[in-house]
Amino acid sequence: MNNIESNLEFGFAAGHEEAPRLKSPLDEQLAAFNEFGKSTRVRETKVVTFDGAPLSVPTYVNEYWTSKQRAANSLHEISYRACFKPQLPRFFIQRLTGQGDIVFDPFMGRGTTLIEAGLLGRTPSGCDINPLSTVLTRPRLHPPTMDQVIRRLAQIDFNTANEMPEELLVFYHPETLREICGLRNYLITRLARAESDLIDDWIRMVAVSRLTGHSPGYFSVYTLPPNQATSMVAQRRINKKRGKQPELRHVAEIIARKSQQLLSDCDAAVRLALSRIADRAQVLSQHSGKVAEIGSNTVALVVTSPPYLDTVDYAGDNWLRCWFIGVDPDSVKLTVPKKLVVWQCAMTEVMHELHRILRPGGHVAFEVGEVRGGKIKLEEAVLTCGVAAGLSPLLIMINEQQFTKTANCWGVDNNSKGTNTNRIVVFRKSAL
Repeated sequence: MNNIESNLEFGFAAGHEEAPRLKSPLDEQLAAFNEFGKSTRVRETKVVTFDGAPLSVPTYVNEYWTSKQRAANSLHEISYRACFKPQLPRFFIQRLTGQGDIVFDPFMGRGTTLIEAGLLGRTPSGCDINPLSTVLTRPRLHPPTMDQVIRRLAQIDFNTANEMPEELLVFYHPETLREICGLRNYLITRLARAESDLIDDWIRMVAVSRLTGHSPGYFSVYTLPPNQATSMVAQRRINKKRGKQPELRHVAEIIARKSQQLLSDCDAAVRLALSRIADRAQVLSQHSGKVAEIGSNTVALVVTSPPYLDTVDYAGDNWLRCWFIGVDPDSVKLTVPKKLVVWQCAMTEVMHELHRILRPGGHVAFEVGEVRGGKIKLEEAVLTCGVAAGLSPLLIMINEQQFTKTANCWGVDNNSKGTNTNRIVVFRKSAL
């Protein structure tokens, strides 16, 4: 049993007194916030740290950003399971950083924090052990023009495939599968020959995001929401229940349409902002507990959302995407712990690394949620992880919103089980 596990098991140690806490400008902004006509509710969250000390942290509850689906730049419109909205990182980036500052995400997922940082003129930096994160993130920091995309699509031979897995016909029309395999062969071959460029990266990213979905804008027959891929057995049941067979979908046409959508807000100002930070951006595919590529005391802000215990099955969701990019999903060792104590050990390791890379006075905005029917509140669990790593807990911010598209799709009641609330723990590294 390690120190964290031991202290969790034996709990509070007598003789500790809570240190006085100073308010910050962020406290004052959250307390006074009423942009959407609601007053902030303030309460205290009380926990016991790993060493048995009592800890009380002010908690601010309100609707801090809009629940509208299209209230962000179109570059963000890539589906990914358990991702937060761009308004979340924007809220903190605008208040806690300046132009050129480094904004880091150790669990970057689809890259929301990095894209938003780049759009705001900050230097994006992030990592994720899931290689799909790099595939989805890097191209949107270097967006091509539509003319470049169209010309490249016209140059690709979609009928040249070195394999065509027949089992995937449960998702795709035979001609569509042939085109998908032809594109896959082209992209993997170009990458192996070191011939791949930013336009290839863009096309790979769009194709990955179109593999399965529930509308004609995807390559597949109707399936589960576009942020995951169901199993072939489950898809056969869906096809039978709905009485549907895969229809012909042309891959190049769908990639062109999705590219047009993604680039619709990519005007001259957006391209200029991204071009200014492009050479300094860091997009890493590795474990977040050790990011030696990032210098100590350099990061102004961390905005992230970690894996939630065993709530989300990342490997199961992404098996088809991994096949397309040529990655064995079993080789990707994702952090999906089932026990809270194991999750806290993993988060404490990451927090130590965040403490190293944060500059003095820098902040961490750590978004978590309620899991297992609200019985476990990860915002309380993560407080002790940050303290153990030497970070000072500043506050907890709970953003409450009305129904979201994802909540409706899964039939989850509004503001229940953490689905429609963002619960963000904010830490600060002490100034020298």
